[in-house]
Amino acid sequence: MDELRVLLGDDHTVLRQGLRKILEDRRDWRVVAEAGNGRDAVREAIELNPDVAVLDIGMPLLNGIEATRQIIRRAPTVRILILSMHSDQAYVTQAVQAGARGYLLKESAGSELIAAIAAVVAGKSFFSPAVAQVVFDDYVRSLTQRGITDRYDALSEREREVLQLVAEGKSSKEIADVLSISPATVETHRAHLLQKLGLRNTAEVVRYAARRGIVH
Repeated sequence: MDELRVLLGDDHTVLRQGLRKILEDRRDWRVVAEAGNGRDAVREAIELNPDVAVLDIGMPLLNGIEATRQIIRRAPTVRILILSMHSDQAYVTQAVQAGARGYLLKESAGSELIAAIAAVVAGKSFFSPAVAQVVFDDYVRSLTQRGITDRYDALSEREREVLQLVAEGKSSKEIADVLSISPATVETHRAHLLQKLGLRNTAEVVRYAARRGIVH
């Protein structure tokens, strides 16, 4: 990319000026437009097709969430980074559902803006650490309330040991030697872990173990 082009959308002029200064201190980064309300932000995004649009969630005339939806629909290559004072999970969820690739708290924008833009331009997501923690806590809480656990947690300690050894390609006899148990007991553990994980054969065990990072 020869030049990274950024649109700034926020109704506070002083904040926009501060963000512009941070961005234009970067070589080959340029603020191509500023907007003081959501409708202007959408219009500028469609006309200029910047690489990234940094949008305040609380803009007048059209809020940042709705502006994001309209930009994504009419200029889908533009990456959206939401700027907000709110770390509530509800705001973050709405932003992501609208198509935003990142969510940055205003209180930390000065130190995180460059990293956030670099991440979304690279096709990644970025959330301020405080926001990420809120989202994670809410996710864990929802799982607990619904009684959902990873099937891996249902395995016994021995079954987990057998799972890894199977995934490493060891035979039942080799596993029996490593664990100092009989091959028949290994087969029993293997059958139980397959049943608990909903797997059918060794190939699926290997794929499952790789996805979980049990084997590499």
